Amino acid sequence: MNVAPENLGDLQTDPHLGLSYRLVQPAPANPHRCVILLHGVGSNEVNMAGLARGMDPATLVILARGPLTLGPGQFAWFRVAFTAQGPSANIEEAKRSRQTLTQFVQRVQARYGITPAQTVMAGFSQGGIMSASVALSNPESVAGFGLLCGRIPPELEPHLATKERLAKLKAFVGHGEHDKVLPVAWAHRSDALLTQLGVAHAFHLYPTDHSISAAMQTDFLAWLASLNPQP
Repeated sequence: MNVAPENLGDLQTDPHLGLSYRLVQPAPANPHRCVILLHGVGSNEVNMAGLARGMDPATLVILARGPLTLGPGQFAWFRVAFTAQGPSANIEEAKRSRQTLTQFVQRVQARYGITPAQTVMAGFSQGGIMSASVALSNPESVAGFGLLCGRIPPELEPHLATKERLAKLKAFVGHGEHDKVLPVAWAHRSDALLTQLGVAHAFHLYPTDHSISAAMQTDFLAWLASLNPQP
């Protein structure tokens, strides 16, 4: 999902915002929407840049970097072990990252003059988990979220907002039918939970593995365009 380096701004590290990030260039002077993209575990912000292709040029695209360093160029939102019983996440790290991201979204909105109704979060794998976690626990902060080959973790349940607060939230769920990292059953669970919570969402499965396919990207961008951001 990479784009050429000249399409990305320099890494910005502002302690006030709480996370390092890059802007996809050219950044609009008066953005009508902000999309915050989150990478998966062991990856980095640059690997999400390709998802910006095809977005409206008036969209401010922010690529956030996970706070945990796993190795050179490898970052994460929380540590996770993949066991025979399924993913086993570091719950405290996930909680801290959710809180940090919630503050990051609010501070980005203030810095760039963006409203929650103009803001969308989306991520791949662990980045999708974090997007869902922020949106479902604090739906007033965003208009919608994208869950791309991710899952809604069961441990988020105590932090879910009420149906009344979730009423205006929109979601996109895309998953590979042959995903061996996060099996497609997680996507079906997300679909069922969002339906139960009353969150309007698009649900798409693809004949792929743990990756963002061209078809998934096309469907996500169509969903994003349908949100009609309001200033």
